[in-house]
Amino acid sequence: MITSAEEFRDSRLSEDPEEYLRAGREEAPLQVWRDAISRFPDLKVWVVYNKTVPLEILHELSMDEDEVIRKRVADRRKLDKDLFWRLARDPGVSVRGTIAGNAKAPRLVTDASRCAGSTLSGGRWKVFEAFGTAGAIS
Repeated sequence: MITSAEEFRDSRLSEDPEEYLRAGREEAPLQVWRDAISRFPDLKVWVVYNKTVPLEILHELSMDEDEVIRKRVADRRKLDKDLFWRLARDPGVSVRGTIAGNAKAPRLVTDASRCAGSTLSGGRWKVFEAFGTAGAIS
């Protein structure tokens, strides 16, 4: 288990392959992920790549100002429905394109992501069968 932001950074930047791979596969407490993101912003993309990073952290990074980070989140398979919908409506075309190509994305999300940004109906799309519930993408 990774126990500090520094340990994550050192692991990721290590020349030792075993140590380097730890950054992508070992768990860390939520606060360690948050510390790594705030103290080492250039390593945010590697936080996203970690196989064990909690959904809570992916939610936070899905709202990052950097489109590259949001695109990397959209590429993850372990997203929940809220993340799929948020990323399908992202202002960045590369993020929407990535979520549309995500093999785990529900069909209605992929359709909505292709339509996001359109001026049709003020950019609002009614979706009546999304995840078995009625709703709207706005």
